[in-house]
Amino acid sequence: MGIIETAIEAARARKARVVLPEMEDERTAEAARRLGAQGLAEPVPLAEPSEALAQVLVAARGVKPAIASRMIAKPLIRAAAMVAAGEADAMVAGAVAPTRRVIEAASLAIGLAEGVDAPSSFFLMVFPDGREMIFADCAVTVDPDAAGLAAIAVASMSSGEALLGSARMALLSYSTGTSGTGPSVDKVARAAEMLRERGFGLEGPVQADAALNPGIASRKGAGSGDANVLVFPSLDAGNIAYKLAQELAGAQAIGPFLQGFRKPVCDLSRGASVDDIVAATVISLSLG
Repeated sequence: MGIIETAIEAARARKARVVLPEMEDERTAEAARRLGAQGLAEPVPLAEPSEALAQVLVAARGVKPAIASRMIAKPLIRAAAMVAAGEADAMVAGAVAPTRRVIEAASLAIGLAEGVDAPSSFFLMVFPDGREMIFADCAVTVDPDAAGLAAIAVASMSSGEALLGSARMALLSYSTGTSGTGPSVDKVARAAEMLRERGFGLEGPVQADAALNPGIASRKGAGSGDANVLVFPSLDAGNIAYKLAQELAGAQAIGPFLQGFRKPVCDLSRGASVDDIVAATVISLSLG
């Protein structure tokens, strides 16, 4: 049974509440209808602005009540405040709004989990041959430094364990091991070193073919070649890679899912289909 099927069964059993603040979008509205009709989740209407929701921002950010009231007038921030206040279990947005607005709303109202310095994201990639993988970070962090890349890797490993059952992580580069040099390779190597010092198992720096092909991995002395969590050195590399996988390999890209928040937040691609939104919602709920 694949991740989506597993998540659907779990969602039906849980019947969690989800707020989708972009119901003016036809895809979002249809996805909400399907979620409810199929018993996958309870779509909750976007609440009206209220003093109680404004108080969430006062408590979380220390802003003045008058400023909080103005902020809560924005649908995305109001939806995030509903999640923080326990009126919904997850927020799914981004079919209309850009990623930075979804992150802003979640940061203001929900906040980051303990020990997390910055949010990141991943796509769940489902390939026609049945393979399921995590690609990170393809939507949020433009050019992380070594510490930032290590943080993305830790969050992605946690997501991989939650969704895939086990996480076999590769930190990708244009060089495998010590075969190449340059600022990008050095960054990936430093991130890999930081993770190994913390006891994480991974391959990196490693080229994509060695990360995915056991024969090539063996020839290059790069581990088992069966990675299912790919961490890219920059947003350029990650975003290009997932779109190539979609267009050339027919992969379904679900997400992006935001990592690092206290409660589940999904930032949809603005090109998401109704099926994508439904799948993203049930998987977001499984991460909660």
